[in-house]
Amino acid sequence: MAEENQNVEQEEKKGGGKKKFFILFLLLLVLGGAGSAVAYKFLFLNKENKEEDKAEKIVEEIKNIEEVGIQYDLGSFIVNLADKDADRYLKIAIVLEIQDEKVKMEVEKRLPQIKDVITTLLFTKTSADLKSPEGLERLKEEILKRVNAILPIGGVKNVYFTEFVIQTA
Repeated sequence: MAEENQNVEQEEKKGGGKKKFFILFLLLLVLGGAGSAVAYKFLFLNKENKEEDKAEKIVEEIKNIEEVGIQYDLGSFIVNLADKDADRYLKIAIVLEIQDEKVKMEVEKRLPQIKDVITTLLFTKTSADLKSPEGLERLKEEILKRVNAILPIGGVKNVYFTEFVIQTA
């Protein structure tokens, strides 16, 4: 009888070990699935969101292109660049895209100030600043900000370079 009790106790211990193993296995399975879900979210869904943001920006740029404003030609600017190693000159022709006739009248009224702020900005640039596409985009943004700062109502939508030459003397 004592032997039978020991056998029953050993079988219960074995069964209890199997239950613990099974519960541990299920717990690891659930945690692994949760970890995979979190990893998927961070790795793949963020890329999809970034791609959606890029698509939205492209659509916005297309809409801006479709809604062309009034073009105002500022003419050509010829300036010395800030290069210290050599004398370099920049010849650039700039066209502003403005919202409406009201802004156009304001641009015409403040034309000397606008040309001065652009010329002063161009004097600070080096040829290295202007050789990359990123440098040209930065220059456009700076011109846009400075011109809009002069105009009390803003209204300049875009800046276009219709001529761009860097020459070494």
